[in-house]
Parts: sequence; structure tokens; C-alpha cells
Amino acid sequence: MATSTSRWWALGALSLSTIAIGLDGTVLSVALPTLAGDLQASTGDLQWFTTSYLLVLAAALLPAGMLGDRFGRKRMLLGALALFGLASAACSYATSSGQLIAARAGLGLGAAVIMPLSSAVLTVIFEPAERTRALTVWITANTLGIPLGPLVGGWLLDHFWWGSVFLINLPLVVAGIVAVALWVPESHGDRTRRIDVPGIALSAAGLVALTYGIIEVGERGWTEPRSLVTVAAGAALMAAFVLWQRRSTAPLVDLDLFRSRGFTWGTVLATLASFGMFGLLFALPLLFQAVQGNDAFGTGLRLLPVIGGLMAGARIAGRLEPRLGAKPVVTTGMALLAAGLLTGTATGPGTGYAFIACWVTLTGIGLGFAMPPAMNAALGALSRERSGVGSGLIQAMRQVGSAIGVAVLGTVLNAAYRDGIDHAGLPDAARDSVSTGVAVASRLGDPGALEAVRSAFTDGMGTALLVAGVVAVAGAVLAALFLPGRPARSQEEVPLAPVPPQPAAESTV
Repeated sequence: MATSTSRWWALGALSLSTIAIGLDGTVLSVALPTLAGDLQASTGDLQWFTTSYLLVLAAALLPAGMLGDRFGRKRMLLGALALFGLASAACSYATSSGQLIAARAGLGLGAAVIMPLSSAVLTVIFEPAERTRALTVWITANTLGIPLGPLVGGWLLDHFWWGSVFLINLPLVVAGIVAVALWVPESHGDRTRRIDVPGIALSAAGLVALTYGIIEVGERGWTEPRSLVTVAAGAALMAAFVLWQRRSTAPLVDLDLFRSRGFTWGTVLATLASFGMFGLLFALPLLFQAVQGNDAFGTGLRLLPVIGGLMAGARIAGRLEPRLGAKPVVTTGMALLAAGLLTGTATGPGTGYAFIACWVTLTGIGLGFAMPPAMNAALGALSRERSGVGSGLIQAMRQVGSAIGVAVLGTVLNAAYRDGIDHAGLPDAARDSVSTGVAVASRLGDPGALEAVRSAFTDGMGTALLVAGVVAVAGAVLAALFLPGRPARSQEEVPLAPVPPQPAAESTV
């Protein structure tokens, strides 16, 4: 166990790493219009700038956790940070769409290692009593990149060339490498287990197909056959992965982890919270920019109440959870999240920011109450030997939950928006997106058409928030029924099947 001072410095190092990932997730959206012109990128290219990152991230999460357990988490983190920095520089100086897509895939691979191993290290260096507080800092750092991306990216695009939005990762990466090298202790899991090659192949193929299919559903709707076939193929591959894990003598994922209620329901509830959070963060920038006419920098400022609420909620939850346990805290958090989302359904095109800030802040408070204690309940069920691959599993489920959230809520929003456009009798071009609809209405010079586009979007957003709110209500019920009613126990107290030792000759493939 690290010393009292060094483990908090280590947390700072890991938080720097996750800020870089959070920034990268949102700064690209600000640069897309510029990239379309400077790189002559097609609409398909623009989609692949995002998709290449997400698919590699999904494919590598589980193997990254296992490799960190085997070869050393600190060593893998340092390598991943270096890769993330090099890929960021490659993004900045890309001269074609193909180069940028390849560099974005490199970023996804670096992020896939950083995400599970940084949370795995927290399990090793922090005792359960301090872990919720540490997770609060880590999650807040991850989320901080969401409003910072448009803020910093918008300012850089106003003053420099588009590649500068990727160069902002480099100072964070350099600081992260130095801090990890100085303060993060090396840790391993079970180094004698064989590498589960079929498990890696099945999980990677299944997560890629599932994530890609969900992204396509978000773009094309639930009636497009290719999207549904891809989702079904992903689900079938994941089912095959589970069956293989039951048969394998050295599985990639120890399914006995799911015998722990803390791990199972902590992971499920963190995934449900991610569903609501990313669905919300998908809709709000469109509201602020396309409907209300703010620039990227102003949009980032208006997203800050999410962070403020999350930090306040997490601080209170961190004090309550050690005394009350995860169940009442997470249940309250999911209820607050639901209340914020359902209140947001009253937002209209002319709603003032004061009202929006109130329900967005309430949503953030709910996330702060729900997310860190839920993840702590899951991580608390992991032994130090299993923390890498277990954290990878938690992050993989959260990643898929986020993608599903964006796809489902995006589809609901688009369906309601297009309904409103059709009823208003606007040209078909206005159906593509609210940004296009505003442009079409502006060209028509008809204030009534512009108001119809804005109303159609806020009606669609209200429907999407209603769906997200219902999911959060379901999360509150599940937390109240199934989450352990006392503070999460460490793995040593959870009766999981022991990992059988492997002969030295079988320690490599």
C-alpha cells in the first residue's frame, strides 16, 4: 500500500490521464466543421473520425485490463500514455482523412489501456474507506473534459489551426507520465495465467460489432436492417464469449465476479448512470448551439453546472457512504438524476438559462451521488489480483451503456424532431438535423419556420429526457432492491472461487 501522501499524488497523476481522455472525447466535435473543409472530409469521414476511436476503445478494454494484471499496471500505463501523446501529435499533423482516422484509432488504443488500469490502481493503493473519495476525484476529472473540450477547443480554433485542438493533450500526457513514474507503485495480478486468445478475439469482435451497430442505429434508426444485423451479431458474439469463459481453464473474465452483488449491481448501476449522463450530454450542446445560438465556448460554459453538481453531490455522497452504505446513497442519486431529467422535459425553445441550469445542476448532483458509490461497490468486490481485468469489464460495460444511451436517446430525439418538421410542412432537408433545419429556416427568411424547427427539437429532447428519466427511476428501484445494504466489503471477504494455479510451462501462449 502506498504511503498516505504518495497515493494522493498518484491519484493526481491518474486524474491528469483521464482529463486528457475526456478532453479528446469532446474537443473533436468542435473541430468537425473545420476538418470538413481543410481535409476535404466527407460526411462518412467525419463519422469515422469518431467511430475509429470508439471501436478500438471497445475492442481493447478487456484485453488491456488482463495485460495490465499480467505485465504490470504501471508499465502498461506509461506505455499507453506515451502512445496517447504520439497519437495526439499524429492527429494534429495529419494531412488526409485516412491519416487522421488511423491516428484516432491509436488514441482509442491508448485510452483503452488508461481507463481500466487507472481505476485498477485505485483499488490497489486506496483502502475501501478512502476509495469513494478517490473515485470521486477520478470520475470528476474524467467528466471535466466534457465542458473543457468545447471551451478550450473553441478558443484554439478561433486563434490557431485545427491541429491545435489535439496538441492540448501533450502537456497533460507529459505531466501524467512524469507523475505516474514518480508516484504510482507497480502492481500485478496473477502473472501465471495463460493469455486467453479465443476470449480476447470473441470479446473484441463482440464489443466492436455491438458498439458499431449501436452507433449505426443512432444514425439510421431502428428499422435499418444492416444496423440491426450488426447489433444481433455483436450480441451473439458476446453470448459465445460468455460460453467460452465458462469452459476456459484460464478465462479472460472471471465470471465468479458476478456472484458478488456489489460487483454485479454496482456495475449495472454505473452503466445506467452512464446511459443517462451521455444521453444528456448528447442533447444539451445541440440545444445551446443550434437552438439558442451560442458558440462552442458559450456551450462549454453552460455545461459547467453538470460538473459543479457532480462535485457537490459526490462530496456529500463520499461522507455518507461509509456510514450508510452504498444502497441508500446510490438509490438517492438515481432518484435525483431522474428528478433532474424529468424536470428538463419542460424545457422549450424560449426557456431561460436559469431554469435549464437548475435542472442540469440537479442532474449533476444525482450523478455525483450515484456514480462513485456504485463504482466503489463494484471495485470493492475485486481483489488486487483481479482489479485490472475487473476494472476493464466495468469500463467496457459503461462504454457500451454510453453508446446505447446516445443511440437510443438520439433515435428518440430524431424521431420526435422529424415528426415536428413534417407537421410544420418544412422542406425535407430540414429533417436531417436541427442544425440543418435552422439553416434551412434561415434561408427561407420565415420566423415561423425557424420557431417550428426549434420547437420540434425541444419536443424531441423532452421525449429523450423522459426516456432517460424512466431509466433512472428503474435504476433507483434496482439499487433499493439489490445493492448491498452496507459498505462494500473487500474481495477477501467475498466467497469467490479461487484462481487455480497454472504450471510455469503454461504461463505463456
